Amino acid sequence: MNLVLFRPEECNRPLTTEDPRARHIIEVLRRRPGESFDCGLVNGPRGRAQFVGLGGDGLTLRFTWQSEMPPPLAPIELLVGLPRPQTARKVIAEATTLGVARLVFFQTERGERSYADSTLWSSGEVERLLVTAVGQAFCTRMPEVARSGSLEAALGTIVSGISTRLALDNYEATAALGEATLGAPPAALAVGPERGWSAAEREILRGAGFILVHLGTRVLRTETACTAGLAVLKTRLGLW
Repeated sequence: MNLVLFRPEECNRPLTTEDPRARHIIEVLRRRPGESFDCGLVNGPRGRAQFVGLGGDGLTLRFTWQSEMPPPLAPIELLVGLPRPQTARKVIAEATTLGVARLVFFQTERGERSYADSTLWSSGEVERLLVTAVGQAFCTRMPEVARSGSLEAALGTIVSGISTRLALDNYEATAALGEATLGAPPAALAVGPERGWSAAEREILRGAGFILVHLGTRVLRTETACTAGLAVLKTRLGLW
């Protein structure tokens, strides 16, 4: 991680040696008492932390925070048909690194229902993935991650006022994402499940104002489609 993240309540107590961040500071960054490293507060400022010393309670750190806040998240909501857990992990990591404001995973007609029962969603792993990805991006702002029981329910949670609404589709798209007519941000990008959208889901998307677009003739993995789609969309919206 390029930025070691902390929550405010953690800054007033030693960092235990069992904490992965402590191992990272000592074994990866190779910091010794008296040396400093880049740090940040979750959804707060960046700064520098000095490794003061190592005792029985763990690492004692002293923090100095910048007055300037990191840039805001990109005004993009990514909606993803619930994929297998390992794929969801990749999507969360990559979308967070790219700076989306919100991710929504939802059940689909053709998706595997058991994916929703993965410990990914109940063990706190999503939070750990977010922290790691945000630190890798040298930022502190974390996106919201939500789940919905259906596409229709997920669309109902989209922030009001989003006029740029796009859905990736290999079969009925009428334009490439790189050429489609877009409005101003914010934007929403929907990516279907591994088995594709159903006819009913395409109608739901169209009824909600989504334009079906494609990323070319190749069939992409879900995580690849999300990453490529976000990269093209951020470029088209002037968000880089």
